[in-house]
Amino acid sequence: MNYLIFGRKNITDFSDKNINALYSAGCLFTREDKGAMYETRSVRVDLSKFELSSENRRILRKTENLKIEVCPLPYKKYSWEIGKMGKDFYETKFGVGTFSANKIKELMTESDKSNFNRVVVYALTPFDVNLGNSPYPLLERGGQTIGYATCLKTIGVDDVLTPPYEGGAGGGFSVGYAICLETNSILHYCYPFYSLKATSYQLPTNTGLGMMTRALIWAKEQGKQYAYLGSAKDAAALYKFQFKGVEWWDGKKWQTDAEELKKIL
Repeated sequence: MNYLIFGRKNITDFSDKNINALYSAGCLFTREDKGAMYETRSVRVDLSKFELSSENRRILRKTENLKIEVCPLPYKKYSWEIGKMGKDFYETKFGVGTFSANKIKELMTESDKSNFNRVVVYALTPFDVNLGNSPYPLLERGGQTIGYATCLKTIGVDDVLTPPYEGGAGGGFSVGYAICLETNSILHYCYPFYSLKATSYQLPTNTGLGMMTRALIWAKEQGKQYAYLGSAKDAAALYKFQFKGVEWWDGKKWQTDAEELKKIL
């Protein structure tokens, strides 16, 4: 993954006030080192202006079985399967060596090396356990119920339990994560990844957007002022501009004209 960089800096003041000010000046934390930031063509959503559009609602409907849970980092439920999921996702989307499993583990488990303090966990629940109306087969191991298979094909339990079953995020199978930064007034939504085993999990093609949209809703519900969505270095980032209240940093000030940005990209 290549980044558009206007400038770099390293900080030692990790107060919310300082971080909020630097983000407001177009800076974002990186995954490189503790305190490392870069100024870029940052993208954010002014949550006071954010409301769901018809397209946002369509994405939510198509991903209606995704449930979220926001957890602190270090993540106590971290397992090697999570790192592998992230590595496989970024390798498939952006090429070999883009994001290692070890780096994902570091960001999620070692606070002295990471600039991030939250992980959004996404679980898939294509059944209603309470009503018992799942069309999916019940799975048992060692005489204990461990969940429901998430596809109608006959597949092995070990295939179903990758990633592992977790009790949180609505009681489903955790199929996606987003490593984030939260302060008293912002959420930086970054480094999302999800399982690409669609044959086992029946993940919709809109999973990534469904994850991002739910994070924006959560941030607004928490009273945050802005949600930062990374940068816009090329045309591939234009999907971020479907949200009401979106702005982009031009190196001097925040702009709201997406058409102007398209000319640059």
